[in-house]
Parts: sequence; structure tokens; C-alpha cells
Amino acid sequence: MKYLVDVNGERITVELEGAHATVDGTRHEVLLSPVPGTPVRLVRIGEQVHRVVARRGQGRGHWQLDVDGTRVDAEALDERMRAIKDLTAAATASSGPAPLVAPMPGLVVRIAVAVGDMVTAGQGLVMIEAMKMENELRTAAPGVVIAVRVTAGQAVDKGALLVELGPLPE
Repeated sequence: MKYLVDVNGERITVELEGAHATVDGTRHEVLLSPVPGTPVRLVRIGEQVHRVVARRGQGRGHWQLDVDGTRVDAEALDERMRAIKDLTAAATASSGPAPLVAPMPGLVVRIAVAVGDMVTAGQGLVMIEAMKMENELRTAAPGVVIAVRVTAGQAVDKGALLVELGPLPE
């Protein structure tokens, strides 16, 4: 299986075939071994052994990795998903930040922004309670709040428009 992996802004091609991985054209013998009772995995690449703890990040293919004590954010997608994501990103890049929509049905607990607020990428905009858990919904890109379409205490369905964002003024 072939993956395109973005690590700290650098794209790496990884092909996995049984006990071998080809990384940017170089073939390596690899072995992944769990450490029982812990989230730790030992990854052997050739003669080198690395201690890795992997946690799922937000979004498909996003991972937060602790590799030998160093934190690394990575996104690993197969060729098809990478092509779709790259095409989608190219199409939406010029249209400004995407609106914030509810990823699940729930109850709006708190709204952290108002119309006219400038927001940064990753900033929490709305807190929704779903299945007895609070989920902070964040913006993916910087922008200006154009409209807030919900109020605290309001029940929302999956896909409901919560906050509209526009491009930052130049």
C-alpha cells in the first residue's frame, strides 16, 4: 500500500509491503512491535530501533507521534485520499475559510466568538455537548466571523451551520 505522508511540511512517499517499507525510493526492513500494557510501539527500521507513541489527531489520517521523545505531527493518506484532499484544498484555498458546521448532533454549550472577531487557525469557536462529552469545534483557517447562526442552549443536527467565516481584511 502506498501512502503520502506530510511531516512538518515535508511530503514523504511510503510504500508498505509485508516486512519492508520503501521510503522515498529507499527500501528498508521494518518491524512494529507493541509493548504490552502500554501505548508504546517499538519500530525497527533496519538496525535502528525507535520508541513511538501514536495518538490520532483531528481529521482523517492525522497523527500526533512521540518518536524517541520528540513530538511530530503527521498526516498519512493513501494516494487516492491525498489526491482528493489536495484537489479540495486547491478549490477552497481561494474561496476563504470554510464555515464551521456541526460534525455531530448535539447541544451548543458555549459560543466563544462574535460577529467581526478575527480568528486564527485552530482557534476554538463553539463548544458542543454530544453523548455527555463536550467537544470544542475549531476553525481550520484564519478569518473573520461574518455570522453566528446558533445560540447557547440550542440543539443542532449533524451538518448544521454554526459560524460563517470570511477572509481576513488585507
